[in-house]
Amino acid sequence: MTLQQLKYVITVAATGTITEAANKLYISQPSLTNAIHELEKEMNVVIFNRTNKGISISPEGEVFLGYARQVLEQANILEDRYKHTGCTRKQFCVSTQHYSFAVNAFVDLVKQFGQNDYDFSIRETRTYEIIEDVSYLRSEIGILFINDFNEAVIRKILRKNDLSFHELLVARPHVFISRFHPLAGRSIITNEELGDYPFLSFEQGEHNSCYFSEEIFSPVERRKNIRVRDRATLFNLLIGLNGYTVCSGVIDQKLNGPDIIAVPLADESEMRIGYITHSRGLHSELGSTYLELLHKYLKQQEQL
Repeated sequence: MTLQQLKYVITVAATGTITEAANKLYISQPSLTNAIHELEKEMNVVIFNRTNKGISISPEGEVFLGYARQVLEQANILEDRYKHTGCTRKQFCVSTQHYSFAVNAFVDLVKQFGQNDYDFSIRETRTYEIIEDVSYLRSEIGILFINDFNEAVIRKILRKNDLSFHELLVARPHVFISRFHPLAGRSIITNEELGDYPFLSFEQGEHNSCYFSEEIFSPVERRKNIRVRDRATLFNLLIGLNGYTVCSGVIDQKLNGPDIIAVPLADESEMRIGYITHSRGLHSELGSTYLELLHKYLKQQEQL
């Protein structure tokens, strides 16, 4: 088994086809196919299922690819630390729930390290996918929240995937609403006052359990529910339908616009927002800097 073979299978998994992977790797299709067959034979694992419709990743292949990404990530960290060639394309990926501070930190990271060639990704995605991304090392860092309701379930899944949770911020629940909302003038809002308005939340796909919800108090029964996939749609519906969502209260007008405001919710619960990492992984320089930038933005928020 070589690092080159691991790079081959990861590229095939990312592109979805042998043809595209071979073009990206600048090798012939037969050479790539033979290299993958040799790796599968040596490791006694079927990484890809082959059919007349193409290839797909097998269940055991998903596990193998997770380890392969981890090995390559550690190899890249070693090269960055000791070779100092300066010619390697910088790569970094973070998966996150929908938090403006996570985007702000990412923007600053690109500004700081993006002068030359780079390949950066930020995935605002579902909670379970965040955990999978970090577990399989598709992302170095994942950002999500836990509270008294979901903690036992989330921590069990993190332990199963050899992941660790690191707390960033303890936040009291707030309501995101339009500044034109009938309740916008209140200094504090109760759940009872929100009963007549649509509750907006981020849908979680096949894992649409209240334990994976991004919104605190997800088990609470509400008469009007709307689920969305992205931040822009949610904010448009907040304004257009006088809807609301329940969140941390950390808001950025540059990203979210001036028409969205955060009002404290009259409840004693807390959200513990943090980041998850693979327990056996090392932080890259990019990952360490990104975490520093996260702390910077959250410290600024605490001072507001």
